[in-house]
Amino acid sequence: MSYQYMLFEVKDNIALVTFNRPEALNALSPDVIREFGDILDKIRADESIAAVILTGAGDKAFVAGADIKVMMNQTPMEARYFSALGQEAVLKMEGLLQPVICAVNGFALGGGLEIAMGCDFIYASEKARFGQPEINLGIIPGFGGTQRLSRLVGKNLAKELCMTGEMIDAQRALAVGLVNKVAPHDQLLDEAMKTAKVIASKSRSAVRAVKQVIDRGVQIELRSALALEVETFATLRSSIDAQEGLTAFVEKRKPEFKGTYMK
Repeated sequence: MSYQYMLFEVKDNIALVTFNRPEALNALSPDVIREFGDILDKIRADESIAAVILTGAGDKAFVAGADIKVMMNQTPMEARYFSALGQEAVLKMEGLLQPVICAVNGFALGGGLEIAMGCDFIYASEKARFGQPEINLGIIPGFGGTQRLSRLVGKNLAKELCMTGEMIDAQRALAVGLVNKVAPHDQLLDEAMKTAKVIASKSRSAVRAVKQVIDRGVQIELRSALALEVETFATLRSSIDAQEGLTAFVEKRKPEFKGTYMK
């Protein structure tokens, strides 16, 4: 299937997903989000895909927010649908078995930051800028920004950013824990790809378990989270990849993992 607003390619078991409206700074409309959701469904169903990189077309923006021209004419019911559509897409991405690396190559504002925060981690270009500027329009974030931002950087900084609408640069985002790495602009995708290839070389069943245990564990109290880790650790011990990894270590060779994300 070809897309009007998205680019999707898979190479060496790594999916590259690109928001492709550079003339509009990759702004989000319902049509863009629906195409994005369709791609996520394809990734979920394809066990050959080991990792995902998400980025934006052009040199200026990852995603600069929602399409204001679309929002201007929305009724309250249409606004509710748009907000729910965006939230469901981010939840769908968070629910992927494969890890998702967001490569933020410019502005990640509003819905763009909200999508980035739904990825497993973020790499940022030195030119990247982050913010929730909805307050400047008399509204609030609608794709999960108030909730994910407070969980990532703390409620006080989240309140400041959402109440002022101010942007922070890549280095500040790194300092507050919003992004994992800052790279030179022309090396951003290479850095993301390098990490994606490292992850793709590992046991997929173990990668899936790490993602699920951490994501679930941070939502519950510590003792229950530790019990979840014990049960997952024990379950993985019987996997073909665990046997291969332990055997390869003893035999002093590189393991050949064969597990999948689907099992």
